[in-house]
Amino acid sequence: MGKISGKNQFVLVCLALVIVTVAVFYQVYNFEFVDYDDPQYVYGNPNIQEGITLKTIKWAFTSEYASNWHPLTWLSHMLDWQLFGRNPAGHHLINLVFHVANTLLLFLVLKQMTSALWQSAFVAALFTLHPLHVESVAWVAERKDVLSTLFWMLTMFAYLQYVKHPNVIRYLLALLTFALGLMAKPMLITLPFVLLLLDYWPLVRIPYKQTIGKINRKNTERKDGRFHWRIFYRLTLEKLPFFALSAVSSVVTFLVQQSGGAMKLGQLLSLDARIRNALVSYISYISKTFYPSRLAVLYPYPVTKLPIWQPLLCLLVLAGVTSITIYAARRRRYLLVGWLWYLGTLVPVIGLIHVGAQAMADRYTYLPSIGIFVMVAWGVAELFNSLHLRKIVPPASVAIIFAASLLCTRMQLRYWRNNLTLFGHAVEVTRDNYIMHNNYGNALRDEGRYNEAIAHFNQSLRINPQYVRAYVNLGAVYFHEGKIKQAVMYWNKALKFEPDDASTLNNLAWLRAVQINSEFYDPGQAIQLALRACEQSKYKRPDILDTLAAAFAASGNYNKAVETSEKALELCQSFAQKKLKEEIKKRLALYKAGKPYTEGHP
Repeated sequence: MGKISGKNQFVLVCLALVIVTVAVFYQVYNFEFVDYDDPQYVYGNPNIQEGITLKTIKWAFTSEYASNWHPLTWLSHMLDWQLFGRNPAGHHLINLVFHVANTLLLFLVLKQMTSALWQSAFVAALFTLHPLHVESVAWVAERKDVLSTLFWMLTMFAYLQYVKHPNVIRYLLALLTFALGLMAKPMLITLPFVLLLLDYWPLVRIPYKQTIGKINRKNTERKDGRFHWRIFYRLTLEKLPFFALSAVSSVVTFLVQQSGGAMKLGQLLSLDARIRNALVSYISYISKTFYPSRLAVLYPYPVTKLPIWQPLLCLLVLAGVTSITIYAARRRRYLLVGWLWYLGTLVPVIGLIHVGAQAMADRYTYLPSIGIFVMVAWGVAELFNSLHLRKIVPPASVAIIFAASLLCTRMQLRYWRNNLTLFGHAVEVTRDNYIMHNNYGNALRDEGRYNEAIAHFNQSLRINPQYVRAYVNLGAVYFHEGKIKQAVMYWNKALKFEPDDASTLNNLAWLRAVQINSEFYDPGQAIQLALRACEQSKYKRPDILDTLAAAFAASGNYNKAVETSEKALELCQSFAQKKLKEEIKKRLALYKAGKPYTEGHP
């Protein structure tokens, strides 16, 4: 049998990557949306459901919604909704398509940069099938991960073409793809630094010292150093437009997240606590890369400050590995490049500027883990070469990685099937996860399992007695069961910690507006509470306007009730608000007939 040519080997690897990735991830076709960011990003967002219009394009580029500025991500969700509507299957499959494209581009770029087929295949295999990357693919709201990575890979590819054949057009193309990537997710701000790393290896635009010596044997070691820095300085200047775009994106992101309240928790955390968490997270990510167990959608921030020995030990490990890779860079540049890739690309999400409640997140490894994979791939290949096993072991190692990752990833994917499996698993594998206990309680409540739901809401409050959402949800379950006094007690506790919480104010206003047989019935107080809730929500929530309309009707002001109810109907644009829209229409008919809407329990 004839030997397979290099070109055919490349094609066969591409086919294998596509087939295996699709075979593992195809099950996302049957997954549901999850009630964790998906409502904000897709099925509860009326702007997304209008599709791509001049109005929604303007919104995408000017909105601070969800404390993010990523217009391309919004536009991609809009297009999905136009194509697939409420059916989550299409949304999931588009994520998978982007993931496959990212895998092939990574393989292509590495192969063209290094001419190393099996090492490049090894990295691509790990990237496409690693369990840590399940979150980025299986979570619709993480479209920004797979979309921005597509532009990251395209930027590297365009940059490679520029390096091979420098001209303005190729340079501008690389700059354009980078700008588009920043508009999908600002995590790409580290890409200019990665391009400098690629100049060092594998592009070797910063030459080795022995090469310099051959060019001019009269150069002294001191002159060698000057020559290196002169090249590095020139390459840095070459990337100034990239750095400028990164700076602009960083400022915009900071302002948007600060304005949207996403940095609220970070403002409560001391710098010391954030540094400790960052150091421990760096090592935790490496640990989960090599042993991906107990993965969860949310790793809660520690309830108590991490003991000082943990971050100090992690700092020593990081410093030690950094020193080793710097020393080894004389002959093995790939080690230093891979390590600095990992360290650098995690900087925007490592928690020094803290956003959200998570201490770390699997999705944050989608790009940074490539650096670790490169270190392993080229390091193992060098070891095999020294043992004269280069013809057998490298292809076999790729096959083993395929098999092991395939099994682990298929297992991890199961947890993303729906709310119950996702939140239930997170509660099982993490500690003190009050947010996931609350979310799991919501999922159980939606299934009619009220006693189990109450247990998890209470567990959430045992962990964090000031967690308002758990109080609100407990009140909503004891209200559904007709235990109005207990519901009011929980909602009042919620207001104690967040006096201006719109949902809590709305619940109490609704109770006082429609529970005609209750001791809490008070239309005047209902109007005051509903108005406060409207102010907090900037009169943009139809459910709160619906409550205000009911309160006006209860007080006998039917003209105001009709006017407010009609405004609520105008805001019911998203698919998730379809049921609410029908209910508002029924109540509007009552108000027009001069009748209030009432509820009551025996």
